[in-house]
Amino acid sequence: MEAKIVKVTDKGQISIPTKFRKNTGIKKGDQLLMIQDGKRIVVQLVMDDDFNDLLKHSEEVMKKVWDNKEDEIWDKY
Repeated sequence: MEAKIVKVTDKGQISIPTKFRKNTGIKKGDQLLMIQDGKRIVVQLVMDDDFNDLLKHSEEVMKKVWDNKEDEIWDKY
């Protein structure tokens, strides 16, 4: 594990140290997931398949929410 202190700009931006980018494979245009836990922030590279399971389950749940008889009342207006 390695640590590095970085400064936050007035716009709230930070720079990821070159060594960290190289070691993790982060490149321009990549998406990063930021998770806040109290005062701790964890940053993780989003891989193409990281959210496939989550998306699959969320779509199934949303179909149940969207496809219900109670909401059809709004179609009348």
